[in-house]
Amino acid sequence: MVACHREGRVNDRSLAEKVSYLLEPKNWIIATTLAVGWRAEGVRGLAWGAVAAIFAGVLPMVFISRGVRAGRWDDRYVGAKRARLIVLLFIVASVAAGLALLVGFGAPAELSGYLGCMLGSVAVLAAITTVWKISIHCAVAAGSVTILALLAGPWVTPAYLLVALTAWSRVVLKDHTTAQVIAGSVLGAVAAFVTYAIIPH
Repeated sequence: MVACHREGRVNDRSLAEKVSYLLEPKNWIIATTLAVGWRAEGVRGLAWGAVAAIFAGVLPMVFISRGVRAGRWDDRYVGAKRARLIVLLFIVASVAAGLALLVGFGAPAELSGYLGCMLGSVAVLAAITTVWKISIHCAVAAGSVTILALLAGPWVTPAYLLVALTAWSRVVLKDHTTAQVIAGSVLGAVAAFVTYAIIPH
């Protein structure tokens, strides 16, 4: 009985690691920028989505990976509070640069609106991170689904199940408490909704 229980916990952890990896922020961001761009203007929008993905997803991941190799933080998920704040500030700068580029060169308004949402959300996450380890995984997942639902309609809402799955994985891996994943999910969804409502798009 004890052996079965231990095996179950091992299996849960293995599944949680896979879920956490597949549904990490970078993947949500890249998928969402491409989807928003494609929906806005087809192939041209998709190209702009790729540009947005570089600033919002790829460059931050490169920054994180280089930090891991240099020993500045332990892993790609950056658990230490000070390190997370450094990473978030880099993301704010990178997204702001990408947003300026998109606006300056006439990218689809929907895509600029999405990056504006992301910029506002990450700024709030950075502020909270100074005092509490809120779940960025859940915030990005919930924010991405909310943006897609606002753009494409309610048929997207079942994707919130992926947000719940992400939250489960982060708790099982003991990277966050239940309160931290709930707070991240709520903040991501609300920040995306409010920011998208006030930014021209």
